[in-house]
Amino acid sequence: MTNGRFEFPSTFPYLSGMETSVTGTANLKLDTTVVRKLLVEFLRDESGNAGFSRGVIGLSGGVDSALVASLTVEALGKDNVLAVMMPYSTSSEDSTSDAGKVIQGLGIRSETVNISPMVDGYVSGSGDMSDVRRGNIMARARMIALYDLSARENALVIGTSNKTEILLGYGTQYGDTACAINPIGDLYKTQVWQLAESVGVPKKIVEKKPTADLWPGQTDEGELGFSYKLVDQLLYYMIDERRSDDELNERGFEKHFVEKVKRIVQRNQFKRLPPVIAKVSHRTVNVDFRYPRDWGI
Repeated sequence: MTNGRFEFPSTFPYLSGMETSVTGTANLKLDTTVVRKLLVEFLRDESGNAGFSRGVIGLSGGVDSALVASLTVEALGKDNVLAVMMPYSTSSEDSTSDAGKVIQGLGIRSETVNISPMVDGYVSGSGDMSDVRRGNIMARARMIALYDLSARENALVIGTSNKTEILLGYGTQYGDTACAINPIGDLYKTQVWQLAESVGVPKKIVEKKPTADLWPGQTDEGELGFSYKLVDQLLYYMIDERRSDDELNERGFEKHFVEKVKRIVQRNQFKRLPPVIAKVSHRTVNVDFRYPRDWGI
């Protein structure tokens, strides 16, 4: 178990070939007009409820952050959105270039924070380090920068993790999963693609291979060991429709794949919750003191 990203065993097969054997199609089609309106209102309302009118977004050059930037501009106005690019020395030039296209297209303010000195200063004294550990450090260094800039800007950090990533724990705790509010956390990756295309995110960004750009050649699907298209279908049936294992098998999902994904979802539950607090008093935060965020306002 890890509080950051994780490595799958190399024996876990890439399962893209299973996609043709799955029967039926999960109901992942969005009414993009309705969802867009809902998410824009969510961003506007929740920012206001917390007492803020500005947002700060880490812009990676990927589809998730590009979509969030577009929605936030629509909700708060382009003058109230700051996009932050945070490259590392090994980051792809395409990531920075694609982020720049989003910034230019939306007409928003931007800053670049090179996280290499932050990361290398720690890594240099830590001996041998795996790509995953270094990736976790990079993700947390980026969040240090975002939260510092949010304090300067009197703004909220807007989250960019999608539902697939959240369910699979595919992210770094207190790194790329940290935020004040998250407009796309209930959209599967395949739904993010739909909505991004609808709101006008550049086609190149929508269609490119998803990557956290944590090390050269890294891709999400390569690291996960299966495609978003396949796992989104399974997660929808497993989580949204609460299908049994037998029903999932009948739909063409292989038993070992179902078991694997279920274990991943289960073991990453801790990432989806606030820290568990030991109960001592009569009323414990997040146990029996669960008033809404705007309690008392």
